[in-house]
Amino acid sequence: MSLPTLLLLFLLPPLLVLLFLLLVRIHFWYIRRRALQTTPERFSPSSGKNDTTIAFYHPHCSAGGGGERVLWKSVEVLGAMREETGLPLRVAIYTIDRPRENYGKVHTCRPNVVITAVTFTCPPGLPLRVAIYTIDRPRENYRKELFQHVKSRFSIVVPPSLPLAFVHLHDDVRPPPFRRFSMIAESIQTVGLAWRALRKLTPDVYVDTTGAAFTFFAARCLAGCRVGAYVHYPTISTDMLSMVWERRPSYNNDTAIASNRVTTYFKLAYYTAFAVAYGLVGSLASLVMVNSTWTKEHVRYLWRGVAREVRTVYPPCDTAGLRDIDLSDGVRREDWIVSIGQFRPEKDHALQIRAFALLLEKLEGTTAARSEEGGVELVLIGSCRNKEDEGRVTALEALAAELGVASRVKFVLNEPYPTLKRYLARGSIGLHTMWNEHFGIGVVEMMAAGLVTVAHNSGGPKMDIVRDGETGYLARTAEEYADVMATVLKRGEKENVVMRRKARESAERFSDEVYSESFREAVLRSGILDGIRT
Repeated sequence: MSLPTLLLLFLLPPLLVLLFLLLVRIHFWYIRRRALQTTPERFSPSSGKNDTTIAFYHPHCSAGGGGERVLWKSVEVLGAMREETGLPLRVAIYTIDRPRENYGKVHTCRPNVVITAVTFTCPPGLPLRVAIYTIDRPRENYRKELFQHVKSRFSIVVPPSLPLAFVHLHDDVRPPPFRRFSMIAESIQTVGLAWRALRKLTPDVYVDTTGAAFTFFAARCLAGCRVGAYVHYPTISTDMLSMVWERRPSYNNDTAIASNRVTTYFKLAYYTAFAVAYGLVGSLASLVMVNSTWTKEHVRYLWRGVAREVRTVYPPCDTAGLRDIDLSDGVRREDWIVSIGQFRPEKDHALQIRAFALLLEKLEGTTAARSEEGGVELVLIGSCRNKEDEGRVTALEALAAELGVASRVKFVLNEPYPTLKRYLARGSIGLHTMWNEHFGIGVVEMMAAGLVTVAHNSGGPKMDIVRDGETGYLARTAEEYADVMATVLKRGEKENVVMRRKARESAERFSDEVYSESFREAVLRSGILDGIRT
């Protein structure tokens, strides 16, 4: 074979890849250019063609977790920046919600693609627009109901002057390509969804607030967007690698795998390869915000290309809405142990129930242990996202019955914020059991409400939130949790009040106001908005 032929065979594959990337870039440039030409119709009349568009990738934008609070607070801050500084922005949110009747004014941006835009009257010179990619299914009055939900659940009001568009992806959701190797399967799924989202609306700045780092490839390399990320929890971490290496069973390390050396080594190789790929795509981001010191350490280790640019921006916690809860000496609280958290496997609600059963044994014969109304109770407050979560609640109810504590365990599901606040105001102890919780908004809320909080001795609660023995307590095992809770319930209320007040003061480090300033500073200092169009 001749030398020219060898060179051709060697160079042809990379040339084909480059040609493909060039054609894809031209495709997205055409989509963005056409969007600019139709800007006045798709958004508000006062929006200009040279405005910067920010799109949030947050498919489950209507859920009620901490990630959604970060999303909506970020939207609120961008609205304030627009009103205060005249920052020329448009914001979009990618969602898998289905649009509903009267959801907003509907416009076609290209054949068979519908963008649902919420139209506001914008002051001249302040053109900022927001869009959200969502998988929610449309229904009548969706926008109104969603904004009401955001207000009732998070006490966040979307600025009325902010043009906001929802890009519905409900018809674009595809199941994971295979069930095994779930991290790879889910990553492929998110890349596919992001590709379809970007073809419907190609923004200038793409922001992921869900931890879908592999979508950065579609946004940066294919669509040519600048990429920002708010990382709640790394998809893979060195702790996960250590857990597999040490063959410790967990919700994400099946006992059958952990007990077999061969499968353990295979899974370790799989995790290592995935971590390398995760680091490569993560390094494509221009702005990286993380929610805690724990997350920052892991992201900086894995995303080597942007390690110096990672900024800690603590998530917004509604401490202001809890300041009116009275922490005076004479205020009587119920012997309730309150837990806040979605019913996901990693939250380990089963550990809470087992610890509670041990607590009742330790309290036997005391006033708190009496079985009639007024005795100690465990109140589990959280949201169920789907049938799998509902199944977990059923399993937890069965566990409580098996341990003989069912009459003392109460489940409060999918209730609005005022209901949550009533339990926080009357409870005595806050309970958190997730191993390596990335941050712990629920922990902060319990502390701000004056609960004596017992959190897991790992992750964000350990590194950022709780000062053990001063503003709360840390524990790992059911026995440790039971011992601490028994001590709190048995000792005098005067000592508890001192800790409640210290906890509330400490929780102010994570207020909405602190988040707003930190988010604003991170965005402006990163330069992600600089020089996109002039």
